[in-house]
Amino acid sequence: MKIYTKTGDAGDTGLFGGARVSKADPRVEAYGDVDEVNSHLGVARAHGLGEDMDELLAFIQAKLFDVGAELASAPGSKASALPRVSEDDVVRLERAIDTFEEELEPLKTFILPGGSPGAAALHVGRTTARRAERRVVALASQTSVRPEIVRFLNRLSDLLFTAARVQNHRMGVADVPWKPS
Repeated sequence: MKIYTKTGDAGDTGLFGGARVSKADPRVEAYGDVDEVNSHLGVARAHGLGEDMDELLAFIQAKLFDVGAELASAPGSKASALPRVSEDDVVRLERAIDTFEEELEPLKTFILPGGSPGAAALHVGRTTARRAERRVVALASQTSVRPEIVRFLNRLSDLLFTAARVQNHRMGVADVPWKPS
């Protein structure tokens, strides 16, 4: 199977189910941003974040692929046969946040993104997850999107923020507080 098909050369792309839409369609923007989050998590994992965090991010990457596939499905298609993110997945993210927070001092101020390379990569993933969430919310204003997807992305950005703080803590790198100029 060739990687290029030439079917998108005119600026459109195929959804699951066969429908063709503009590559600028809000649905394509939404699943494209979800794919970008997934790629940033791959970069974060390449920094060697530790077994527990790597296992969690691998789970999240698989779930993001499920989200992207669902978003890439044409309305009325057989998307119900695809794996879906669930409320249990949202709860798993919440539990991971709670576990990570046990390692940290309570946050008393805004912090700047950065620190160790792994934490910086997680912060990029966090901001990209926020953008993906905004794109999915925009899509949901035009067509039906399951609310579990929005909740998963919202919780994901919270988790990535906390994971970045944990990674800095584990690496002995202090978070840098924001000081208004």
